[in-house]
Amino acid sequence: MLSEPAPELVTEVLRGDRARRPRRDDATAAGLRALLEDHVFSVFGARRDESTVVISSATLNASGSVQELSHSPLSRARGILVSTAFRLLVAQVHVTDPFEDSLSAWRGEHPHDDLLDSLAHLDDDQRARLCADVASHFATLKRAMGTIPSSWRPRTSQRARQSFGGGTVYLRDVVDLVVGTTHLDVANVALVDITTSPLGPGSERTMRYHALMQTLRSSVVPLRTSIFSSATGELWTLDVDHEVLIRAVEDVTRVLDRWESS
Repeated sequence: MLSEPAPELVTEVLRGDRARRPRRDDATAAGLRALLEDHVFSVFGARRDESTVVISSATLNASGSVQELSHSPLSRARGILVSTAFRLLVAQVHVTDPFEDSLSAWRGEHPHDDLLDSLAHLDDDQRARLCADVASHFATLKRAMGTIPSSWRPRTSQRARQSFGGGTVYLRDVVDLVVGTTHLDVANVALVDITTSPLGPGSERTMRYHALMQTLRSSVVPLRTSIFSSATGELWTLDVDHEVLIRAVEDVTRVLDRWESS
């Protein structure tokens, strides 16, 4: 894994050395899906439960439960605001006030989100702290990301959902930024997750999971998967290979094993 403390520009790291990119791999996805189907069958057999097991990157990092981690409303709101500001940045929208501009975009997309009501009830001090926090995270993102060329085909908040065991298990994912295309003869797609927390033990699992889901979604193995902390300015990057994807499958099967034993 490459770890870049406060890289000068994230865009310089994302896609690696173009002359050393591996050949396009569109054969591995089927094997990964078969491994997951086999494990789902070993846990659930042929039965279909009324409830569906849903796994995401947050689930992988939960401790001893298949339930996703629960964050405070303020923390969740900060994450959504920073993520929204990031999407504005990638789209090259001029952001004057990171908090207000992000809040306006969020309200326009999800006007009935319960978290918006929570923000409306903040006192002046809480709102000022959140505003300053979002501005700080945005400044770190803007300084590190630079401008992403439109020729890289940037997509933000790319969603993926894969079902196994006839719908008994769903894997779902959202990647903050995807660049590149699956249609070249060499690996070309790079994935970036943005977190407002410092990087830690679960960050590699998150990167692996994004790579796995991209592979299952597109049937083509991506080139790189990265995670950037807007809290610290640190970037971690993994070149995606067979070992990374197998470890991602193992991360998922451990969650299913916890479910079976609970």
